[in-house]
Amino acid sequence: MGSTCLGSPIRMLPSLQGLPWNARPGRKQQICRYITRDTYPWKKYPQAEAVNAFARGVGSAMSGEPAQANLEAKRLAELRDSATAMKLDYWADQINIHVEVVRGLAAFAEGKRDERTTILRRAAEREAASAKNVVTPGPVVPAREMLATILERDRKPADALAEFEKVLEQHSNRYRAIAGAAQNAKQAGNEQKVAHYAELLLKLAEHADSPHPKIAEAKRILGK
Repeated sequence: MGSTCLGSPIRMLPSLQGLPWNARPGRKQQICRYITRDTYPWKKYPQAEAVNAFARGVGSAMSGEPAQANLEAKRLAELRDSATAMKLDYWADQINIHVEVVRGLAAFAEGKRDERTTILRRAAEREAASAKNVVTPGPVVPAREMLATILERDRKPADALAEFEKVLEQHSNRYRAIAGAAQNAKQAGNEQKVAHYAELLLKLAEHADSPHPKIAEAKRILGK
């Protein structure tokens, strides 16, 4: 069984992954139009369903719905166990990282300050130590990037900056990580790094076809 949508068991379509993480609860009716019953052999590929459960878990937690996020963490744990039983050890480990990230974000939504940071840091260190499968493009969202985001929300810019920089060491040219580094460098009063990351952000977005506040801020910083 997958998650539920308006009371019906469903599996989420890959196209739903592009929806904003912070989709408003009022959009649930619209979101449910993107679901389907099993048309894909999910049981054969627990790592595939885990991507959807992870996206839903992150979205739920960041939308202030920890109960739903914890349900997705539970589903991820089931998928991890399925992967283990199928001797898909690499994927079982990756799914377990997803479990920890969603649990950490759920703790954030519940206001559990110490617990959320501990869980997310553990997930980030575990992900950093794991090898990347050659047929995957990398994590949907790095665990350390979520840790950095929570530190930013906690108004710890120096700590958040350090974590965003660690993300970029392993995953260069991530827009969110560069923008986060620039923003937290500014909050930490590190003008040299503000300029550095603003320059990187503009280079990354030089062919962007729509304006964005972070790009506009980067141009202002650099006087462009």
